[in-house]
Amino acid sequence: MVGTLGSPRAGRIDATSRAPFGWTPLVVLFIVGLVDRIEANLLSGVLPHIIREWGISDVAAGAIPTAAAIAGAVVAIPAGYLADRHSRTRIIAIVVFVWAIATAGSGLATGFAVFFAMRVLLAAAENIDNPASGSLLADWYPPATRAKAYGLTRVTTYLGGVGTMIGGVLAAQLGWRQAFLIMVIPGVLTALLVWMLREPRRGELDRLVASSGRPGTPETTDAEPGATATVHAEPVPEAAPDTVPVHGKVPFGTQFRQVVRIPTLIIVCVGLGLLTLGLAGVFYWMTTLMVRSFGVDTDTAGSLSGLITVAGTLTGTLIGSWLGRKWHGTRKGGRLLAGGGGITLGSVILAVALSMDTLAGLTVLTLLASTSMSIAIPNMTASLADVVPASARGLGFAVLQLLITAGGAFGSLIVGIVSESTGSLRTGMYSLIPVMVVGGLVTLVARTWFERDAQKVLDAARTA
Repeated sequence: MVGTLGSPRAGRIDATSRAPFGWTPLVVLFIVGLVDRIEANLLSGVLPHIIREWGISDVAAGAIPTAAAIAGAVVAIPAGYLADRHSRTRIIAIVVFVWAIATAGSGLATGFAVFFAMRVLLAAAENIDNPASGSLLADWYPPATRAKAYGLTRVTTYLGGVGTMIGGVLAAQLGWRQAFLIMVIPGVLTALLVWMLREPRRGELDRLVASSGRPGTPETTDAEPGATATVHAEPVPEAAPDTVPVHGKVPFGTQFRQVVRIPTLIIVCVGLGLLTLGLAGVFYWMTTLMVRSFGVDTDTAGSLSGLITVAGTLTGTLIGSWLGRKWHGTRKGGRLLAGGGGITLGSVILAVALSMDTLAGLTVLTLLASTSMSIAIPNMTASLADVVPASARGLGFAVLQLLITAGGAFGSLIVGIVSESTGSLRTGMYSLIPVMVVGGLVTLVARTWFERDAQKVLDAARTA
């Protein structure tokens, strides 16, 4: 099947357009991310049932996402290598199909060891597609709309509440195994949809936008004399390795050193890694906290936890997209200011939420905290795309994935260990709040280097 979705509008790339390839690629990658997070977060919703069936401890339960995250961290850099050298759409399609297989294996597991192995396989596969997705978005959408594009795809990372909610309801009504088996169907269908996407040329959109004079806002740009804003594009074979430009021949070691020397990239990745450490621990245990502290059923707790995550994330992403568009270019590191500020404020609100002695109080304040922290979603990844050249964006997003995966590896386990030692799940969750605050503050520090790093990318694209 030849890829046809995501072709340039009218057969040409218009660098002055907000979406020169249309919005179809964004919709497809949004679906990929949503299916990914639903599959991954089914576990949180069915966790109480699994603990009861196999009689595992909190430490063992908390170790599942830890081992899965470690596996994801191991494949992150190799995934970036692949994304910069091979067809990114094909990589994603194959990975999504592997998700479906691992999800089926989770539902059919005959013991805890097999189930554990399937979750590790699922996490490893999930982390292979992220560098490819991040690289593709920057070749489909110009800087002016990258906050929107990355926001709508990365928001799915925090829409795990959908999976938690579905898992809790299906586990209560049909059994926890059926929750996993049902999700195999959308996984396979999504893989077929991604297979139909057309692979864009790497860096071509950057070169066209840079020549327009004001690359940050192409929709309002008057092209300089001689600048090429609209060109005809040759069809690009989907899976042909030679569609990768000469940058693909750069030795991996050299490319890696170039990427890790970008201050904005490293600082933001560290900040997001610390945030993920906290979020992974707190929200993994949120359904269980509601069941233990307030005596509600798993379907009710799963639904509430899912509602908090979904509503908060969507609202925060919309606010973040608006702030990012308003502050980008008008304030120093405007996107980072919005994202880092939202993370810091949301972490403080979450600390207050965990002190509530009523389910309503916990729900409302956690929703507010989720909204605030989600302001970072459309801004952080868009900022990273701006400071990493097209030739290495796959590797750049692999570094991001490595650090946030490493950060998230131990969140749930830390909460489980502290919970076991103190006899209080709340205390375990509180132990991660300071880490999240630091993550927000570290992200704000990256504003010092952002403008310089972004300009380097545009200068290089202009002379390419």
